[in-house]
Amino acid sequence: MVPSWRGIYPAVTTQFHSDYRLDLEATKRVVDNLINDGVHGLVMLGTCGENTSLSAQEKLDVLRIACEASNGRVPVIAGVAEYTTEGACQYARDAEVLGVDGLMILPAMVYKADVREVVAHIDSVARACSLPSMIYNNPAAYGIDIDPATLITLSKTPNIVAVKESSEDPRRVNDLINLDANALAIMSGVDDVALECMVVGAIGWVSGFANVYPRESVAIYDYIQAGDIEKAVSIYRWMMDSLHMDTHPKLVQMIKLAEQVAGRGSETVRPPRLALEGKERANSIAIIEKALANRPNL
Repeated sequence: MVPSWRGIYPAVTTQFHSDYRLDLEATKRVVDNLINDGVHGLVMLGTCGENTSLSAQEKLDVLRIACEASNGRVPVIAGVAEYTTEGACQYARDAEVLGVDGLMILPAMVYKADVREVVAHIDSVARACSLPSMIYNNPAAYGIDIDPATLITLSKTPNIVAVKESSEDPRRVNDLINLDANALAIMSGVDDVALECMVVGAIGWVSGFANVYPRESVAIYDYIQAGDIEKAVSIYRWMMDSLHMDTHPKLVQMIKLAEQVAGRGSETVRPPRLALEGKERANSIAIIEKALANRPNL
């Protein structure tokens, strides 16, 4: 099974009302705007989608409206971040019924599994449905590092076809390719090393800040594909101060605040996350406003 996933895939934010209720219409608008801005696909209910802050039904509601908004225009991939293997398998089956195009599977939440347990969990979830699946490796956020050799082992599961590599280490792309160039499609998962990863072999970028700068993110990808690294680097450097926020523990709050400043969404996050305040908020706004004031002509 070979996925057609390439290019820029925003890790789409989930929108809430001011009282923290799920705002499906606003989430649908965010999805539609991103597609109209030229992104190649969508990852719903990843870290930026606040997956673990939503109820089971809310997750399915978000996936439903994303599929409706896309209407086949771009692939919709559903993040799988559950506490048990059984729950993750049921979620995968439910997502498939709703019509999503693939899964992005995390290790089970809360419990810090060993390699054997990580492999068993991800393998089980992928086999629970027929959807192509992407592994999400994010050791900084979730405390488990799925090393290249283990990723190659998981690639033997028939419908595991890709990895979102968020170890913050572009060397991992080379290590994976050297182990088996055909095992997994590699997507960069950390915004401020994305260009480096794509230059050495990642076929795309699952991006937080593509929610804020979708056209510029697509332009970086397009320039890399055309071999014009100088132009890609120029845009990348323009957004770099913003991209550094993607590795901050409060990346969700920062990205959603940036969406609000850019007129693309609301900063409201669901507790236990709280909106930024004080110096942290002012610094984040200053970075985004500076970038918006100096936006490159594409």
